[in-house]
Amino acid sequence: MRRRTFLHISTSISAVAATGLVARPAAAAGPRPRLIVAADGSGDHATVQAAIDAVPSGNASAFVIGVRPGTYLGQVIVPKDKPLIELRGLGRRPEDVVIADDRANGTLKPDGTTWGTSGSASVTIDGAGLRATNLTFANLFDEAAHPEITGRQAVAVLTRADKLVFDRVRFLGNQDTLYVNSSAAGVVARAYFRDCYVEGDVDFIFGRATAVFERCRIHSLNRSSTPAGYVTAPSTDITNPYGLLFARCRFTSDAPAGTVFLGRPWHPSNDPNAIGQTIIRESAIGAHIPATAWSDFGTWPWREARFAEYRNYGPGAIASEDRPQLTAAEAAEHTPTTFLRGSDNWAPHLCR
Repeated sequence: MRRRTFLHISTSISAVAATGLVARPAAAAGPRPRLIVAADGSGDHATVQAAIDAVPSGNASAFVIGVRPGTYLGQVIVPKDKPLIELRGLGRRPEDVVIADDRANGTLKPDGTTWGTSGSASVTIDGAGLRATNLTFANLFDEAAHPEITGRQAVAVLTRADKLVFDRVRFLGNQDTLYVNSSAAGVVARAYFRDCYVEGDVDFIFGRATAVFERCRIHSLNRSSTPAGYVTAPSTDITNPYGLLFARCRFTSDAPAGTVFLGRPWHPSNDPNAIGQTIIRESAIGAHIPATAWSDFGTWPWREARFAEYRNYGPGAIASEDRPQLTAAEAAEHTPTTFLRGSDNWAPHLCR
C-alpha cells in the first residue's frame, strides 16, 4: 500500500513535467479577484471557507476568489445558493495552492458515527457554475497510519452541481478521489476537466455525473495488491446518454503491467437503473491496463455497462474481444460537444 502523507501531497509530483500541467502567470487568468485568501493573514480571509461564506447568497455574476500560495487545511463546502464562484490559484503552478482535508468514510465524527463516503470529501460543490483554476484539491487520509479504519473511501472533491469547469487542477487521493455526482438520481449535472491531473487507486473517478476529461493525465497509484486498482466506477442513470468521457488523455501508472482495470460498473444501493458509462477515446493507455480492460463489480457484470474505446494507443491499448470499440458513427455522437451541450448549448471546451 502506498502511504499518502503531506510530504507526498506537496512535493512528490512537484515537477510540471510529471503532471503535464503548464505553468501560466496568474495575472493572465481573467478578471481580478474580488476577495483574496492568504494563509498568512495578508489577504481578506485566511481560509477558503471564510471567503466562500462571504460571497452573497444568490450571487448572479462571476465572483472570483484568488488564493495565494500555501496549504489550506479543513473541509470546504460551496453551497447551492452561492453559484458562479471561481477559485483561482495565484501561484505559478497548481502545486503552489493546496486545499485539503484528511477524513475517510470510516473516520469517526465527534458523535461517534462515521462520515461516510460523501461526508469524507475535502471539498463539496453544490453551487452551479463553479470554476477552479491552477490549484490542487487533496484528501490526505493516510491508509497505512489507520489500519483500524476499514472504510477507506476518502474523497478529495465531490461535485453535485451543473456547469462546473476545472482548468489545470490536480486531484489527489487514494480510494474514491474524485466523486462526480448530481443532486439526485435522474438529474443531469455536467462538469468539464481540462489539462487536469487525477490520481488514486480504487474507483478514483466515479459517480453519475456527465463529466468530460480533455487532455488530462489519469494516474493510477500502485496498491501493491492484485488487482492494483480501478480507474473509473460510473453510475450513470439509464435515462442519461452521457456519462464519463476521456478525450486525448494519458493513462499512466507505476503499477505492474496488466494489473489495473479501466473501470467497473457501480450500482449504488444496487440500483438497477445505474447503467454506468465510461468512454475513452484517442488517448494514450499505459501498460498497467490488461487486454481485458474492464471488471465486474460484485454481481454486476461489466458487459452490461456502457464501456467503450475509440482509437486509443500505447502498450495498454491492446486489441481484444474484451475491448468494445466505438464505430466511427458512434464516435461522432460521443464527443465533448455532445456530452456537454445540453438544452442550453453549454460549450466550455470551446473557450480557451
